[in-house]
Amino acid sequence: MADLKLTMALSHYDRHIPLFDGSAKAEGIDLTVLEVGQSNPLRQGAERHERMLQKGEFDVAEVSLSSYLMTKSRGMPFTAIPVFPRRLFSLSQMWVNVDAGVRSPKDLIGRKVGLSTFQTTLSVLAKGDLQSEYDAPWREIDWFVTKEETIDFKPQEGVRITLIPKGKKMGAMLEQGEIVALMVPHPPQEVVRGSPKIRRLFPDAKQEEIKYFKKNGFYPIMHVVAFKDDVLKKNPFAARSVMEAFQKAKEACGHYYDDPNWSRLAWAKHLYEEERMILGEDPWPYGVSRNRANLERFMAYSLDQGLMTKKLAIEELFHESTWDN
Repeated sequence: MADLKLTMALSHYDRHIPLFDGSAKAEGIDLTVLEVGQSNPLRQGAERHERMLQKGEFDVAEVSLSSYLMTKSRGMPFTAIPVFPRRLFSLSQMWVNVDAGVRSPKDLIGRKVGLSTFQTTLSVLAKGDLQSEYDAPWREIDWFVTKEETIDFKPQEGVRITLIPKGKKMGAMLEQGEIVALMVPHPPQEVVRGSPKIRRLFPDAKQEEIKYFKKNGFYPIMHVVAFKDDVLKKNPFAARSVMEAFQKAKEACGHYYDDPNWSRLAWAKHLYEEERMILGEDPWPYGVSRNRANLERFMAYSLDQGLMTKKLAIEELFHESTWDN
C-alpha cells in the first residue's frame, strides 16, 4: 500500500533541517515539507498562519499557538499535536524609544504601544507577562497593531486597539516617538540596524528571562503543529507518526552543536553549554504533560484578553493518540 501523501508547512529553523532534508521521516507518510515563512516581507508566499487557519491550504502546518487556541475554542476544523517548534521569552522582545521616559513596565500605562496583531502569540504573552509579572495592567495601555487579525474577535469593552494606516511601519513609528514601545516576535529593521533611538525595555533582558524561567519553569511556547481535521479523521495514525518525526529531527539537531564550528557564531558551543546549565537538558520539550503548566498559563492569558471564547481542557487541544506524551 502506498504511503499517505501530505503537505506540511514549516519555518526553516535548525530543528527542522532533518525534516527538510528527509533524514527524519514520518513512518507511513510521503511528506512534502514546504518552507513557508510568516510575516516576513522579504519572502514571497509568507503568512503561513493565515494560509492554514483561514484557507486550509496545507495538510499540516506550524501555526501560532494563540490563533490555534482561538480556532479550537470556536470549533474550527483543526487539531494539533503537542509539538512546539518556536518558543520565545517576551522580555527580550520589548523595545522602547530612548526618549520616551520608559524605565519600567509601569511607565507604559496610558501610553501607545505597538504589536504585530493583538492576538499574535508574542503579543498575548507580553501583555500577560506585563500584568502577571510586573503589575502593569494591559487594559490600561493603548495598543497599536500593524495588520488585520488572523481570527476575528470582538475586543472587550474599554480595550483600545488601533490599526495603523497601510504604509506606516511600526519600527519607524517607535524610532520617531509616535509610539513609546513595541513588542513583536521579529525585531523591526530599525532595531536590526542598531538605531540609537531604540533600546530594550529591560537593560539586562537575559537575566530577567532567567528569573522568569526559574520562577515559572518553562521557555514559553509560541507555535504548535496543527492538522486539518479531515486528514486525521481519515488517517488517525498520522498524528503520532508526524510527532515522532519531529522528535527525531529535534534529537538530530541537538547533535549539530557537538561540532564547535557548526554555527557561524564563534562561541556557539559555549552558549550551548551555558544554556544547558541554566535551562536544563531540554528546554524544548514535546508532549502534553511536560508542557501543561505553560499551556494552562497561556490559555489563562488568552481568556483574560478576550481571545478564546471558552476554556478548554489541555487534552482537547491535541489528538488523542498523543495524550500519553
